[in-house]
Order: sequence, then structure tokens, then C-alpha cells
Amino acid sequence: MIYSDKQYSVSMAELADLKNALEAAQAREGAQAWLRQTEIDALKSQIEDIEAEIEEYDRLRSGQVAFSKTYALEELPRVLVQARIAAGMSQTDLAEKLDLKPQQIQRYEATEYKGASLARLIEVSRALGVNISGTFGGARAAEGSVFVWPDSGDVAWGQFPYKEMIRRKWFSAPKGANPVECAKRYFLEAAGGQFVTALHRKKMRSGNVPNEYALLAWQARVLELAREAARELGEFEPNDSWLPDLVALTREEDGAAAARRLLARKGIVLVVERHLPGSYLDGAAMLDANDRPVIGLTLRFDRLDNFWFVLLHELGHVFLHLVEGQRYDFFDEEGAGNSDALEREADQFALNALIPEEKWDQCLSRFALSEEAVLIDAEALGIHPSIIAGRIRKERGDWTILNSLVGQDEVRRQLEVAGDELD
Repeated sequence: MIYSDKQYSVSMAELADLKNALEAAQAREGAQAWLRQTEIDALKSQIEDIEAEIEEYDRLRSGQVAFSKTYALEELPRVLVQARIAAGMSQTDLAEKLDLKPQQIQRYEATEYKGASLARLIEVSRALGVNISGTFGGARAAEGSVFVWPDSGDVAWGQFPYKEMIRRKWFSAPKGANPVECAKRYFLEAAGGQFVTALHRKKMRSGNVPNEYALLAWQARVLELAREAARELGEFEPNDSWLPDLVALTREEDGAAAARRLLARKGIVLVVERHLPGSYLDGAAMLDANDRPVIGLTLRFDRLDNFWFVLLHELGHVFLHLVEGQRYDFFDEEGAGNSDALEREADQFALNALIPEEKWDQCLSRFALSEEAVLIDAEALGIHPSIIAGRIRKERGDWTILNSLVGQDEVRRQLEVAGDELD
């Protein structure tokens, strides 16, 4: 991790040197092919690591992100006392473990650790197995958060919405079993421990404060369903030239189901799973354990305009960010704002794919605001009227107009008629 502007400058210089070395390795002739490729792969890996650190530092400096983990720091003194008691340790036991006098632990607890140094707090926390954490919100973090856990040992599994997960039959908790342990086992089997590491930072675009554990649990379910669907998956290639074929499906009676089938042929899994309470989630884009793109949708708003825009937005993340080595799992609340550069890029990708900018400028329905004008423009563009109606409503910030054209309650119907299983 980069800790200062000086380290940032050093990293930038190192990045430039590595890129020059990569160009030289790629241009080198006469070397053994396997040795040359090994060198190239190693340089690419180093470049990706440094680029990820530089991007993280840039985003922290810009105030665009928030980090959250387990306990608020102001709760730590109380948590330390509770953890000692829960562990069956006396103050003397803890003192012996830390090579301190019992009176010192007594003073710490009597004063809520006010006289303890940071190093001592960390030492006590480690001795008791407590995960120290807090939150940071930058000046411009209102529309997004980044959640990070160093490893699965830092996850507060008890904060998982395990009751709702059991109710939805994601897993069962036999009589006498610890439901928290069952939830942990489910996540590790469905997603894998690597999905709570720095290589899978959770980037959330949200106008609300999300529950990070609801996001984590939902991701595990999506990855579980994606693994089942991957058996009939085509080979993914980072080529989006087929997107016009996808957009043309907006006019089909079963367009949503046809989109899922087309994506599967292109090596992308599309999963529909309701969001969990507290997640305010519309869609997500991620790579599975085998680096295959997975898109998850919640259909929180069962409208065609929402379905197609969120789907193309997540595809934007796939083609613009995931395949470029961005170390994020992207979670999105549609309509949450676009101050974040990555989200602006994904938004623009979706808008241009659905209606190219030069064609949008020629649409009279933008000004007429009538159903007839929308239908005429949709026919000329070869897309479903909901795409135009939804864009007009969003640009004007008026969700009361053109209601009959946005395809309310159509997405689930299209998927269910096609025989797709929904939650």
C-alpha cells in the first residue's frame, strides 16, 4: 500500500520502468518462447499490483471512497472487556498472556483503555481475537463505498443476515447447529475465501448506506448460482462488437430471457437474485473463481427500462474495468449519482450501447414528451420504447411521465414465461 505522496512518486517511476521493461520483453527476439512468456507474465503481474495501489491512493486522496469493517472504534473498549469475559479469561489471565501486571489490566478497563497506546490496543485485541475496525468517509464519499477485509478471519460472520438466508433456503441450520457457523460455511463453499480479500474489494455505488454483510451474502448466492449455470457457458472474449445484437433483443417478447442466453454464448453468466434487506442493490459485476464474468441483477424495480440499463451498465464494468484488471467487485444502486469516474464510464457505456449519442440528439421525443413521439423514435432506432421512455425520465428527473411505456412488471414475466428459474 502507498502511504505518502513521496511513495506515490516512487511508484509512478517504478511503473514507468516496468512498462518499458514489458515493451522490451515483448519485442525481444531469439529468446526461448516459454522463458520470454514467463518474463512477460511476471512483469504484467507487477504492473497490475502497482497500478492497483496507485489507483487506490488516487481514490483515497480524492475523497471518493469509504472503508468499513467490523466495530466502530469508539466501541472498542467495551468490546475488549466483553471479549475477555466471553473467552473465560480473568484480568489476571489476560495480564499473564500480555506479560503485564494484573493491576495494569484493571486500570485499563476501569478507564476504558484511555491511557493505552495504539500499539497496546492492537496487542490486547490480537490476544482476544478482536478485529479492530472503523469507518472512513471522504468528502465526496456520499455516493459510494469500498469495503475491504484483509482475509476471511476479519469477517464478522455474526453480522451476516443468516436468518433471511435460511428463510430463503440458501442453506439449512440443523437443530442444535450454530447458524453463524452455518452461514460462514455456506459463504466459503458458495464463494470461497478469496472473495473476502484485498483482491476482491467491494465497490458499492449507492445513494444509501449499504449493509456490507448483506452485499457479501448476496454475492455468495450469485456466485453459487453462476457456478451451476457455467456448465453451458461459451468462451469469453473481451470483444463487445456483438452488443448491437443484444440491444436488438429489447424488442423481443422474451427479450430478457433471450439476453441471458446470448450472454451465456458469449461467456458471461447472468444471475437474477433478489437483494437482501439493507443492500439497496440493482446489479453487480464480478469475476468468478475461474475469472469468468458474472452479472447479478436483483430486479428491485421490475421494469424493462431499468433491466436493460442496469444490464448494460454492468457490461460496461465487465469490458471497461474487470478485463482491464481492476481489483473490484462492482455493486450498483441504479440512479445513485455519477460522481465516481468508473461509474460515469459504465453509465456512458450503457447509454451509448442502447442509443448512440448522435442518434439520441435526433430524437424528437426528448422534447415532445408524448407516447406517440416515443413510439416513432423507438421504431426508427429499432429498440423497445421503454429504453427511450426510461432515458427521458432519468434525464428530466421526472418519474411520473411515460409510465405506460417503461415495461412495468415485464422482466420477471419474460423470464418466467421462458422457463427461467427465479427466486
